[in-house]
Amino acid sequence: MNMHALRNGFLLSALLTLSGCSILPEKAPSTLYRLPATTMQSDPATITQPERLGIATPEAGHLLSSNRIVVFPEGNVVNVYEGARWHEDAPDMLQAQLIAGLQQQELFANVSSDRLPHDLLLLSELRHFQSEYDTSPPSVNLQLDVQLLGADQQPVASTSFAIRERATSTGIPDVVSAFGSATDRLTEQLASWLITNAPN
Repeated sequence: MNMHALRNGFLLSALLTLSGCSILPEKAPSTLYRLPATTMQSDPATITQPERLGIATPEAGHLLSSNRIVVFPEGNVVNVYEGARWHEDAPDMLQAQLIAGLQQQELFANVSSDRLPHDLLLLSELRHFQSEYDTSPPSVNLQLDVQLLGADQQPVASTSFAIRERATSTGIPDVVSAFGSATDRLTEQLASWLITNAPN
């Protein structure tokens, strides 16, 4: 065996050895967060509607349709919190939160996802779901555009909800709590809107 072939053999052996292990530091696993459990209270004076309400998963753009916790640190800069993620994609998480909150409100005979039988359907688009450092601590900006469809699948009413909730500190757990408070306020406003706009 000549020296050229021997040298190539050593290089190949070294490459195969390196391929079995990483020389890069291991990335620390992300902490997963969920929204705090909603605690909606039903109004005894509210008459339960006989219809079944289905809630579709909100549509969202590329950034908001993931499980990354989005933050606007300054100006036009868009970022995500490092080492922290939602436990599921934000639209799915918001859908589950709205269903739970409206079930507790007892406005309809049944509230579920749109995959189950329903008489009315709530479609929506998640426009904003991020924390913003307009000052410190940051505020949560939540905007959801909604459209209610009747039993004939025709639009009944539409509107947009915009919520801002200030976090108590810059810590991620407190920011997550602010997301939860903003979502509860959204659910309360959505419930009032549904009472007014759901067909009788």
